[in-house]
Amino acid sequence: MVQQLPAETTPEVIYPDSDGQPMADNTKQFRWIVVIKENLEILFANNDDVFVAGDLLWYPVEGNNTIRQAPDAMVVFGRPKGDRGSYRQWSENNIPPQVVFEILSPGNRTGKMLQKTIFYQRYGVEEYYIYDPDDVELTGLLRSGDWLEPIEQMNGWVSPRLGIRFELKEDTLEIYRPDGQKFLTSVELDRLREEERQRAEQERERAENAIAQLEQEKKLRQESQQRYQTLIDKLREQGINPEQF
Repeated sequence: MVQQLPAETTPEVIYPDSDGQPMADNTKQFRWIVVIKENLEILFANNDDVFVAGDLLWYPVEGNNTIRQAPDAMVVFGRPKGDRGSYRQWSENNIPPQVVFEILSPGNRTGKMLQKTIFYQRYGVEEYYIYDPDDVELTGLLRSGDWLEPIEQMNGWVSPRLGIRFELKEDTLEIYRPDGQKFLTSVELDRLREEERQRAEQERERAENAIAQLEQEKKLRQESQQRYQTLIDKLREQGINPEQF
């Protein structure tokens, strides 16, 4: 009797949606992650084929769940918007994130940044930006062939992919959209919306007042014309021809 051996099965690879690491070490780092990610969302809101994410695990190699990284913010051109538990590159037409951002914190320094740089270089990132909000230092790397080469001058640098401009001030980094509008925090955006609402309300009130004034002036003219016509009619009733005056 011939016994048939069971066929070997390959165990399913699980790709966790979390690496168990916190998104940020402090409020400053978290604020910058949110500002960059949310403003990039706004920048590409009308482009359905640009996917923006923050702190999302990126798996570049199918079958290996240990090769992964979670950029603080990343932008992928050529992929649709939508919710994802992780970015599994083989399910995304094998398109890697073209632009990634990392925000430094006390627990996220030279050694870890070097590991991330090697990862991003190996797996196809085109632009890599590292910002240190404590020392107000911005580092940029741009792909040249197989390598990510340092950008010599970051102050005033314009991202080839994103079109955004970086301006280093004495105490902070300012980022500008291609239309010249500055990246703002959610509080600043809300304040700006409120100011716009108040300006619109004031314009509406001014328009309504102007219309009311015109209506009043029209009414006064009509009343004046009515009084004049009444006077003419009375003169004629008395046999007086107003045209003789």
